[in-house]
Amino acid sequence: MNCLQNLPSFRSYALPFQGFKCNPRKLLSCSLNMMVHFQGGMNSSNVPRSMVVKAIPGSTSSEKTSNSDSEGKKSETYSHDMTEAMGAVLTYRHELGMNYNFIRPDLIVGSCLQTPEDVDKLRKIGVKTIFCLQQDPDLEYFGVDIGAIQDYAKKCGDIEHIRAQIRDFDAFDLRMRLPAVVSMLHKAVNRNGGVTYIHCTAGLGRAPAVALAYMFWVQGYKLSEAHRELLSKRSCFPKLEAIKSATADILTDLKKELVTLSWEDRKCSTVEVSGLDIGWGQRMPLKFDEENGSWTLQRELPEGRYEYKYIVDGEWTYNEFELVTTPNKDGHVNNFLHVVNSDPNSANGEARKRLTSDDPDLTKEERIKIRRFLES
Repeated sequence: MNCLQNLPSFRSYALPFQGFKCNPRKLLSCSLNMMVHFQGGMNSSNVPRSMVVKAIPGSTSSEKTSNSDSEGKKSETYSHDMTEAMGAVLTYRHELGMNYNFIRPDLIVGSCLQTPEDVDKLRKIGVKTIFCLQQDPDLEYFGVDIGAIQDYAKKCGDIEHIRAQIRDFDAFDLRMRLPAVVSMLHKAVNRNGGVTYIHCTAGLGRAPAVALAYMFWVQGYKLSEAHRELLSKRSCFPKLEAIKSATADILTDLKKELVTLSWEDRKCSTVEVSGLDIGWGQRMPLKFDEENGSWTLQRELPEGRYEYKYIVDGEWTYNEFELVTTPNKDGHVNNFLHVVNSDPNSANGEARKRLTSDDPDLTKEERIKIRRFLES
């Protein structure tokens, strides 16, 4: 059955695991180092990528200074977690206000709105659609009153605020939600016209990925061309593999394969795994097999590449008897696995291999198929 009937809808898709708050340290092992500093307010489209824009404060009360210090500490924690989870050195300073870049004359990628006044700032530059990818915990962390922002946008009457939530720092969630999210975006752009503002929290991961998928699927770009255009305007780190996999999910059968993870240790009391398809902020327990003295987890996963790590009696570690990533700059590694179709030589297998290659492009027929899906 074609995956167009089986892709999870944006509204109904949710992972059936209990989340928890954690600092995902020592997780990812990407060696890429990209320093991104947004130290000022809004960045216009002609600001060079290397420029550091600084906010110049005026006189401030002690209460405002205290609030700024608190937000600064939260920004430091958020930037650290983002760097660990994304595999690139990324910095976001919430206390310095909204920042953004024009990627195209009709498309902006930026950080989150913080107050209703930010709606007016966007209206002045022609924005007709505000497309928010944040989840409630993202908003609560920085104390953003999303209700006030939505109410003010509705009161204005000439700008629409839309939420299409994607979990932060989670490439698998991004992959699974992208088709439905871009469908919502495509319909909003057709409905409202003008300039569209896509944002997540920092505007460095989820928002540029959605913009990139939109340019690839709707605006006719080749993925590599869209990526170069995006990076020429905004330093960011969209997960290309998630976009490639989502493209293949739309155009081929979304099949799953059964995989088994195991950890041999009779002495430990608990073994969990994080990463895989549940993200670094959640864990799944492995079941102990008394007869074999091993802990196992069986799980069906869609085709793709997955990184994960074991948590043994609360300690994060990796299994040296399974595939491991190359050590990152701090020497940390993850386990990883590739899930492939049991019949890679089939038509769908060949198509998926091409669509997830280093520099995929779409045929005319594939673009028509994707457009029909997004409009359905």
